[in-house]
Amino acid sequence: MSAGGPVLVTGAAGFIGHAVSERLLARGERVIGLDNFNDYYDVSLKETRAARLVVNPEFRLVRGDIASPELLAELVARNGIQRIVHLAAQAGVRYSLEKPFAYEHSNLKGHLAVLEAARQAGGVTHLVYASSSSVYGDRPLGTNGFREDEPCTAPASLYAATKRSCELMSGTYASLYGLPQSGLRFFTVYGPWGRPDMAYYGFTQKILLGQPIEVYGEGKMARDFTYIDDIVDGVVGVLDRPPATGEHRLLNIGDCQPVGLMEMISTIERALGRPAVKLMRPMQPGDVTATFADISAIRTLTGYDPKVPLAQGIERFVEWYLSEIEQGGRGPTAAVA
Repeated sequence: MSAGGPVLVTGAAGFIGHAVSERLLARGERVIGLDNFNDYYDVSLKETRAARLVVNPEFRLVRGDIASPELLAELVARNGIQRIVHLAAQAGVRYSLEKPFAYEHSNLKGHLAVLEAARQAGGVTHLVYASSSSVYGDRPLGTNGFREDEPCTAPASLYAATKRSCELMSGTYASLYGLPQSGLRFFTVYGPWGRPDMAYYGFTQKILLGQPIEVYGEGKMARDFTYIDDIVDGVVGVLDRPPATGEHRLLNIGDCQPVGLMEMISTIERALGRPAVKLMRPMQPGDVTATFADISAIRTLTGYDPKVPLAQGIERFVEWYLSEIEQGGRGPTAAVA
């Protein structure tokens, strides 16, 4: 379904970037993937994801910093890039309390570098970029999902504040320069090849090792867990439907089925056939009580319909995780017997 030129995917060695790149390649697209392979989590996992992509001759890997305006401008202009999927960012809510300038560099400066490269090249027909459900701030679960037209004026973490800032910058570039853009508010993505800093991944590791897990918020938090394949369906569906020139739209991508933290832990216990030793902890700074996506907008636009329930998704993750251990393990999985 190629539109005639390569797609630039930033953060291509990351969790979502790797999966989106695989999907685009599978349907015959050419992909240029940019990643800096930073050490926020195990670099070998990123290298392995990248190795799975570079075997395809239609994929070209570029190692570099998303916050380099010169690099981005050259990539977009010299390769005739018309479509960009911008997924590179410094992730992690709690890490933003420790390393705030990492978020200024990757999320703010990096996003601006992508916008400027697209503006200068002049031929970009669609920029799809990653935002986050964290922009909604801390709010009770309620009976209705979070809607894109709600004001997002009280982010609970620096990470959330940078993501909201990126949305505002994109809106400005759309109105000033006519750059068509779609900002995607992801809701707790999980699945095989995921990030080791995510709760479901860390819980699985520790349960297998017989180590206690720390359950924050006294287990009363809830998340709209969304399986990676469903996320990719949403990303690619949006990419294929660019907005009009000068339009900037915001879209939730979630499962629309929030699940309590304790239920998620029980799901992992059942998949592993082992109980967890739980240490109950208070809510951490920057955390939010619940997330819940209203997905009516993306469903109307693309027909988006998440298909993988949490129990099935966790089973797939555990199967992948155990297979990685059997093959020798990577990073922290290597210690599991």
